[in-house]
Amino acid sequence: MIDLSDARARMGRENLVLPDPVPPHPLLDGKPEIGRGEYSIVLDKGDGERVYKVVSSPADYFLYTAADRPQGEHFPIVHADHGVIGRAQSGYPFHLIEMERLYPLKADSPAADLATRLIEYYWSACQQWSRLGMDMGRIALYHMTVNPLDINDSVQQALKALSDFVEEYHVLPDILNANNLMMRKDGTLVFSDPVFIA
Repeated sequence: MIDLSDARARMGRENLVLPDPVPPHPLLDGKPEIGRGEYSIVLDKGDGERVYKVVSSPADYFLYTAADRPQGEHFPIVHADHGVIGRAQSGYPFHLIEMERLYPLKADSPAADLATRLIEYYWSACQQWSRLGMDMGRIALYHMTVNPLDINDSVQQALKALSDFVEEYHVLPDILNANNLMMRKDGTLVFSDPVFIA
């Protein structure tokens, strides 16, 4: 197994968590925070099926709302874009997205095993293309699409859709962090938050 903390440290992205408080909004009042990442805050909607995700990264916003965003079995279902609800300390606007609830990968589950294989293959490809600096992730992801892995077709198609999105929107992929790969209740692997901006 690769050392993910070392991998993220080499990319300068270890232990980064959005420092902002939850912005005030009627839909969020009284909702418990259940997760926080580099560019987002996730709150429980309270119905067991959906969450509110406050995103500050334009990359995340495009991924969840663009008409040509990657969709399908391995991407999150977005139910509503509730618009801009404030501004992050980074200067980017906060967007409120209502989406399906996803779950952390369960150890020893097929989704976790698949995620581990994807992460390891991606990291290996990043190391191969490390001389390209920040572009190594884009090239590594593309490399995964032209040299198919021993995975099911739907995941291979999802990687291709993600690679196309990365190129179209000039964002960077992030599938090194297992928190960016989650699962549905039924065990389906989902690329929940696989992009960032430099």
